Amino acid sequence: MSVSIVFHLLAALAYAVLGMALWRPIARAQDVRPSSTIGRSCLLGAIALHGIGLIGAVIVPNGLHLSWALALSTAMWLGMIVFWIENFLLRLDSLLLLLLPAATLISLLAALFPHGYLVPHANSDWLRVHLLIAMTAYGLITVAALHAMLMTVLDRHLHRPIASEGEQGLIARAMSAMPPLLTLEQLLFRLIGIGFIILTLTVATGIVVSLQLSDQALPMDHKTVFTLLSWLTFGVLLAGRRIQGWRGRTALRWTLTGFAFLLLSYTGSRFVLEVILQRGTLG
Repeated sequence: MSVSIVFHLLAALAYAVLGMALWRPIARAQDVRPSSTIGRSCLLGAIALHGIGLIGAVIVPNGLHLSWALALSTAMWLGMIVFWIENFLLRLDSLLLLLLPAATLISLLAALFPHGYLVPHANSDWLRVHLLIAMTAYGLITVAALHAMLMTVLDRHLHRPIASEGEQGLIARAMSAMPPLLTLEQLLFRLIGIGFIILTLTVATGIVVSLQLSDQALPMDHKTVFTLLSWLTFGVLLAGRRIQGWRGRTALRWTLTGFAFLLLSYTGSRFVLEVILQRGTLG
């Protein structure tokens, strides 16, 4: 476990340095320049350090080791991979203003709270596939939620009175560096659409695993209930977008609600058990 802690700390340091390099020109009231090849390579290096830390923490000789912090870390890592690929299609370097601090914080949490539990029935191939798909869905929706938070701040910024350049604060200058809100909205729904498809696969593979292990298709525990609520929320959002043309604040509220349900389905409950109630903790 010590190796995974070291690599999570190295990843947090790398994310923090990249974040400071991105925020520094804004603090100096300078323009944010698009990432160079070197910048994208450095980000890929940070993602690689993060991935090595996760592999060392999750894949153990006795099976699979998970915790609330590792679940968040996995979701963030997959989300950063999605962003790194998407950034070749749509240049959205300014989204890193939020992603990098979030990745730094979550990598630190994974290093500070390394203990968790061994996943039961980890030798099941279907369970491994289900966990991989579920974590991918969590990663996509985590990025979508952070994206929605950024859009919410940007929307409020755009509705405020325009201040002179000398009066603008750090956050205002950061918001001014963002792409147009319409561009951000298009990317948000792309992320949600892909995330919903993978979340649907998560539910489907979860049913297969549950039938194999307990002869129940949908056990009504908190994890199943909140996952289904999240799936339903994103399904309604996408239907509302197609039928009613939902956008703006309505879309942002539905996105954050769906993310909250998904967060509660696993990470929230494990945080209560492992940190607050001190249950289910293994070395």
